[in-house]
Amino acid sequence: MLYCIIGEDRPDSLAARIEVRPAHVERLKTLQEQGRLLLAGPFPAIDSIDPGMAGFTGSLIVAEFASLEEAQTWAEADPYVTASIYTRVSVKPFRKTFPS
Repeated sequence: MLYCIIGEDRPDSLAARIEVRPAHVERLKTLQEQGRLLLAGPFPAIDSIDPGMAGFTGSLIVAEFASLEEAQTWAEADPYVTASIYTRVSVKPFRKTFPS
């Protein structure tokens, strides 16, 4: 089943995000290689594809896991969580409808 993982950044997280990003991306690449990643990306803090120093307010990941518990365990081990970049992480089941 698909699960939606939403991480919410702490204020002024940009420098830490940049530092930890390679480890975060490696985990996403593994999901992608396994054919389990539907989409992933950050929420810009301003209405711009490149928010510059404004940074980001969080991220969205939609990926396939065997269970909600597995998705939560995966999310809790994310480098953005362990580095305290995310102050809150929500994991919810997701049913893709469109595009079909």
